[in-house]
Amino acid sequence: MSVKEKSTIVLFSGEMDKAIAAFIIANGAAAYDHEVTIFFTFWGLNALRKDELVPTKKGFLEKMFGKMMPRGVNKMGLSKMNFGGVGPKMIKHVMKKHNVLTLPQLIELAQEQGVKLVACTMTMDLLGLQQEELLDGIDYAGVGAYLGDATDAKVNLFI
Repeated sequence: MSVKEKSTIVLFSGEMDKAIAAFIIANGAAAYDHEVTIFFTFWGLNALRKDELVPTKKGFLEKMFGKMMPRGVNKMGLSKMNFGGVGPKMIKHVMKKHNVLTLPQLIELAQEQGVKLVACTMTMDLLGLQQEELLDGIDYAGVGAYLGDATDAKVNLFI
């Protein structure tokens, strides 16, 4: 029995194009039978937020962070050529034209392939995000858990 290759990705960015790249790489690695972990921290956590508003009890600062950050992948902007929100619509159109999976579809595929999606609990505390605001089927851990996965991985990416 062979040992699976391991790959890890830290998704720090909350920009749609970078999240798409992270999930394309993760799905590709999983298709090659790699054990894959994506560790979501800071703005990257927005890729795990549910689209709908989830009622929670929060303090003033946590509520402000929640209002300022995009709720879900469909509200994320692009890193370049955002054009006041027109850029994401353009990239979605081009992706559809070329039969590229959407970001929600890439996330679903990653979960189906067993990619481990890990939300950074320290960042969740800092930004006031609560588990019920994030997608179902994800893990919650700190940097130590990520480092445990990364130590044995041959591929470690920071996006």
